[in-house]
Amino acid sequence: MPSYDSSRARFRLADRHIAVFAHLMDGGTPPDELGESLAELQGIGLVGEEGELTPALGDVLRTLADPVVVIQVEVTGAHGPVNHGVVVGQDAVIAHDGWPGEEESEYVSIEPRTLVWELARKVNLHRGTRPEEGLPEVRVETTMAALDAAFVALEEPGPDDDATRELVREAVVEADPSLTGEALEAFRDLVVSLNATWRITTTWAGEHDGERAAMIRALAVWDCGPLDHWIREQPEEPVLPGQVGPGTPLVLVRSHAAEIWRKITDLLPDREELLTEGGSTA
Repeated sequence: MPSYDSSRARFRLADRHIAVFAHLMDGGTPPDELGESLAELQGIGLVGEEGELTPALGDVLRTLADPVVVIQVEVTGAHGPVNHGVVVGQDAVIAHDGWPGEEESEYVSIEPRTLVWELARKVNLHRGTRPEEGLPEVRVETTMAALDAAFVALEEPGPDDDATRELVREAVVEADPSLTGEALEAFRDLVVSLNATWRITTTWAGEHDGERAAMIRALAVWDCGPLDHWIREQPEEPVLPGQVGPGTPLVLVRSHAAEIWRKITDLLPDREELLTEGGSTA
C-alpha cells in the first residue's frame, strides 16, 4: 500500500503508482488495470476524486517527469536484488530506496550537496583501513563459470565453515582448472566472505561527435566485508543483456572505501557535460 509521511515529505510508492501519476499528469485517465492503484492513492489523499494531484507531490513528479541525471543503484545480497536510485531534476533531487521483498520504494527530496553521501549510504560504504601507499595491485582473474559454480556450492554449505570453503574450492577448480595457488585461495575467500555485490549506473543526455547522445558511466563492486571492497573490472560495465556467458572473463581488483568514494564521485557528470534546454552542452 502507498503511504505519505507529511512530517518528512516522503512517499512510499510502487511503480504502478508512478504509472498512475504519469497518466494523470498527461491529462489522461489511468487504464482499468491501474484502477486499484488509483483508488489506493485517492484513499490517502494523494489524488483527488477528479484526478487532481496534491501539491505535496510537486517536486517528486516534476523531477521524475523531466530528469537531468538518472542514477540507478542495484544491490544484490543475501535477500536477493534490491533497486535504489537518485533522480536529479531541474529544481530538486529525489532519492528512492527499495526494500527486499517489498513492492514500494521510499521517495524523498534530498539536498544536492549530499548526493555522493546518499549514493554511499545506498551501497553501505563504510570507512575502512586505507592500505599503505605503494603496495602492488591485487587482482583475481577467472571466469563467470567459476563464479556460478561457487554460488551453486554455497547453496548447500558444509557442516562448518572449513567444509564450506573446501566445497567452494572444489567447485571453482572444476569450473576453472587454470585458477590455482594464491589466486584460487583468494577467489574462494572472496566468494565466501561476500556481503553483497552492487553497481551504480549514471545516465544523462550529453553530446558525442556533435550529436545528442545518451551518456553512461557505471561502477560495479564486490563488498567482501573483512576482505574489503573489490572493483569488478570485467565484465566491464555497462553490461548489456546477453553479453555475459560462462566463458566471460571475471576480473576483480582490490580497492578500499576512499577509492570507491572517489569513483562514485567520478560517475557524476560535470555541468559542461550536460545538455542545456537549447540542446547544447552548458
